[in-house]
Amino acid sequence: MTTASTLTQEVDPLLLEQAASTALAEALALLSSPSAPGVRERHRALLERSVDLAQRALVAASSEANAARWTLLRAHAARAENARYGAGQLARGSQRAPTHEDCDDGWQRVESIVRESEASALATAAIASELDHPQARELAQRAQASATKARQIVQDRNRAYTFHADPRFSFGEGWYLAAAAVLTGVPIQIEPDQPQTAQAATFLEEAGLAPLLTVYRPRPPANKALPDLVARAFHRDPKAAQAHLRAAFLGEGPVPAEIRAWIDRRIAPGQAGKKVLAWVRYGTHHPDRNTDRAELELLCELLLARGLVPVLVGDALRGSAAPAGSIDLTLFWKDPLFQGARMRRAQLQFFEWLRQSHGLVGQLGVTTAGMDGPALMGLPTMYLTQEPNVRLGKWVGAVPGYEEIVRTPDYQGRIAQTLDRWQSGG
Repeated sequence: MTTASTLTQEVDPLLLEQAASTALAEALALLSSPSAPGVRERHRALLERSVDLAQRALVAASSEANAARWTLLRAHAARAENARYGAGQLARGSQRAPTHEDCDDGWQRVESIVRESEASALATAAIASELDHPQARELAQRAQASATKARQIVQDRNRAYTFHADPRFSFGEGWYLAAAAVLTGVPIQIEPDQPQTAQAATFLEEAGLAPLLTVYRPRPPANKALPDLVARAFHRDPKAAQAHLRAAFLGEGPVPAEIRAWIDRRIAPGQAGKKVLAWVRYGTHHPDRNTDRAELELLCELLLARGLVPVLVGDALRGSAAPAGSIDLTLFWKDPLFQGARMRRAQLQFFEWLRQSHGLVGQLGVTTAGMDGPALMGLPTMYLTQEPNVRLGKWVGAVPGYEEIVRTPDYQGRIAQTLDRWQSGG
């Protein structure tokens, strides 16, 4: 219900200015605890209210309205600074977005906030000119500085995904970053001054990705968005995607003789027949995903029961010796042959020679990024997980032969069915 008092407040410039000033004071007071829940949202809402009321006060004023101008000036200056802060926070959050689209959407909102800061900076400049006062000019300069910094956030956006070259980081993550670059053209920056920086550059250049390499800069987008990009490319044309990756990652020509000899020496003639990689993982990151010895032995039993030879790869076994009937090639990647200048291609060629000459038909084991390279090269894959994997689960139904095995009560039966198919060549 509209009352006379309400109408008076809506048109009385003095009352409007007082309300604007009160809203501004409340907004600024909130900054004493800026990290408290909801404070930033409340701060921004109060600034918007202060600007609106002060503008209405100026419109309603029929004579000098400097009080309203000062309130509007201070409100716009505060809004310019708040928008700069908000743009910075949203930019950092956008870079960590789970998908490429979420990242772009976040940056579009950053752009709108930056424009808000720039609009307030222009308003403070105009009001400061009207007031012609040193303090007003100082506020306008501060607002312009905030807007400039806000615009710089957009200009400094880093679109390149980081190829990590620190051995302590997940080696396997490099496979799907390189795959995303081959299939979708995402830019790459290599982590500098690390033990494997040169090897990473060699791999990417030999894969034909040199045009996509950029200078390293801070705040890249999160790599967690990459598996989704790879999955989309496979959904569009799985055969073409796999062919492109094999050509890029393996190169032309046969597997080098030294790699062939290294493998051939370690597989006895009596170990002929179809083989399956059984991955062993022991890491400090997500230790709950590490290999359980009892489960590893169960997997080997399932393989041997179907005439499939388990080939252990990955981290070194802990405790007792390798399960009977298995071939232990764990820690192969630590051999100097697979740690040289072409270490990444050499490790993929290791798997390729096992396929070409030793009957490798698949791989299974706990979730580990080491499996991703062979999977992208076309090796049928089963990875075991306690619950569905949000990121890599997107490859299921996209990357040919890629299967997620959640440890439900019947998960051993699912493994057995897939192993039967591998054995029969289906």
